[in-house]
Amino acid sequence: MEKIDYRDPKFYENRELSWMKFNERILSEARTKSLPLFERLKFLSITASNLDEFFMIRVASLKDMVHADYNKPDIAGLTPRQQLEKLNRATHGFVEQQYVCYNRSLLPALKKQNLKIVSHHERLTEKQQAFADDYFDHVIYPVLTPMAVDSSRPFPLIRNKSLNLGSVLQKEKETQFATVQVPGVLPRILELPDEEGRRCCILLEEVIERNIHKLYTGYEVLCTHPYRIMRNADLSIEEDEAADLLKEIQKKLKKRQWGEIIRLEIEESMDKRLLKWLRRELSVKEDDIYAINGPLDLTFLLQLYALEGFDDLKEPEHHPAPVEGLSGQDDIFAAIRKKDILLHHPYQSFDPVVDFIRQAADDPQTLAIKQTLYRVSGHSPIISALARAAENGKQVTVLVELKARFDEENNIVWAKMLEKAGCHVIYGLVGLKTHSKITLVVRMEEDGIRRYVHLGTGNYNDSTAKLYTDMGLLTCSVPIGEDATALFNMISGYSEPLSWNKLYIAPIWLRDAFTAMIRREAAIARTGKPARILAKMNSLCDREIIAELYQAAADGVEIDLIVRGICSLKTGVEGTGGRIRVRSIVGNFLEHSRIYYFYNNGAEDIYLASADWMPRNLDKRVEIMFPVESPELKEEVKHILDIQLQDTLKSHLLAPDGTYVKQDLRGKAKLGSQAFFVREAQERSSAASDPVADRVFVPETPA
Repeated sequence: MEKIDYRDPKFYENRELSWMKFNERILSEARTKSLPLFERLKFLSITASNLDEFFMIRVASLKDMVHADYNKPDIAGLTPRQQLEKLNRATHGFVEQQYVCYNRSLLPALKKQNLKIVSHHERLTEKQQAFADDYFDHVIYPVLTPMAVDSSRPFPLIRNKSLNLGSVLQKEKETQFATVQVPGVLPRILELPDEEGRRCCILLEEVIERNIHKLYTGYEVLCTHPYRIMRNADLSIEEDEAADLLKEIQKKLKKRQWGEIIRLEIEESMDKRLLKWLRRELSVKEDDIYAINGPLDLTFLLQLYALEGFDDLKEPEHHPAPVEGLSGQDDIFAAIRKKDILLHHPYQSFDPVVDFIRQAADDPQTLAIKQTLYRVSGHSPIISALARAAENGKQVTVLVELKARFDEENNIVWAKMLEKAGCHVIYGLVGLKTHSKITLVVRMEEDGIRRYVHLGTGNYNDSTAKLYTDMGLLTCSVPIGEDATALFNMISGYSEPLSWNKLYIAPIWLRDAFTAMIRREAAIARTGKPARILAKMNSLCDREIIAELYQAAADGVEIDLIVRGICSLKTGVEGTGGRIRVRSIVGNFLEHSRIYYFYNNGAEDIYLASADWMPRNLDKRVEIMFPVESPELKEEVKHILDIQLQDTLKSHLLAPDGTYVKQDLRGKAKLGSQAFFVREAQERSSAASDPVADRVFVPETPA
């Protein structure tokens, strides 16, 4: 039989089109009528936010390639220009579906719940009119800055993602263009006085449009319509030439507001005169104009979600369960010395991670704290603890990744604060993003130096830890402690270990490790023995890894993949025998953890990691993969994977034709893995003294 070339582009899905399918899966949640209404609003808002970032980074990057005449095809055989053409059709169709969902499904459902979003074109009661106009006069008007365009006043800078109102004015038969930015410092939603027991909301731009004549006295306002632009926000930094990375990034951030315009959103009914003006001044092509049948920028729905009085239309608020033995004032170091501790967020609290650093900061026995930070919260208790540790005389080293996209400004602020407190701050590494999540605490104890390590799949962000599913490990394993020290020495200096005890580090060693483990599983399968790979990640688009998976499946390995977002791998590929199955779980929490399981002839190797199977993670970032070795904790991770593979409510299965479909529930138990883990964590917490029933994980193996 002729050997199949599994690197052939026909076996791969374009990553950008695959991402669009991911956003469609989120949109499907907004359409799901069995979900609480306000949760559906939240999902629709998320699709809008996701699409904004997708345009600013991915679409912008493709446009840059086209401008540079870069014609190299991607792994699916598409050139940048071909990708843009396909994406243009996909994104226009997607936006249309967003507003079908909004107009035909969500608005009528809100109305049934006595909540109405009104327009100034509608008939408002006198009381509502007076309220809106008074709000404009006393709150909105002082903030506005209308900008006229004429021979002495050039077209103003329209800021990225800002919502604006463009007007065509007339005076003495001469027409002019004017624009005013809808102030982002004010709430987008204004609640009007009740109307016959019904709550009414009006959008900020509607109030301004209703009163637009007050901004242009002496002119006749011929028309006013909202518009919004999206700019190229991809930062390209020549790090080798940047003498000071901090200053270079600060300079680039300012230029984001001047990036090329890659999308113009307009109201569907926009006057042709106004549209002509905008197209000329903004230099926007027809394909990049999105005519919207509804309010621009659906992210305002998150503000609607926050309205009080609608708790019955939301999922019950989730409170992470405390981790047994690690809450309150417990000595976290004593607990870690007893055994390794596995954390599963957001089902379990993130507090132990914060307490780990807080206790180290105040502990007289602590000599040093070393940590990598990629994204942290706005009021991070971890940053405060690190600063306090330095003030207490500890040796504190922090790598703050300044190139964490859209968190650059936040990270610059924290980096400067840590420096002022006396921490040694490293601003990332030249040419690489440091995406690993690791903290090392060095203590002087009675029997000598002991190292404590936290390793995680997610960021040190106490806010997103309540929304993202992640896993972490607290350990004082000597081999892992030695590896942690070697890693920080490599980051802060020029020391590069020749080998590691337990950790696998990208960009040098991790790819080879994955390749070797996949090939080992394939070799086992060729002997006729059971072989199995389970992998959970955010995205899968690395051609080398995918080709290895195809070949492993062809050799007899059973492979289950849980991939939240982008998946360039296809199912049903010839020669693989249907042995590769892919599912995506979309629920209230964002699936973020990375778990890799290899059956290994019954030895069952299990790893957690900060890295996905993507070229950027394996080749261009500092990433960490770490083993779960305790038999008890291995069973716990297998249990988590097992429940996710049994998910019938929130899983979307990847079909051979490239579509994602929900499972047919006939004859199957209804199981949502996220809801299951919420209940399980609460039950364990409330009955901590009860023995936990044994769970047996039986991996599916070839017959």
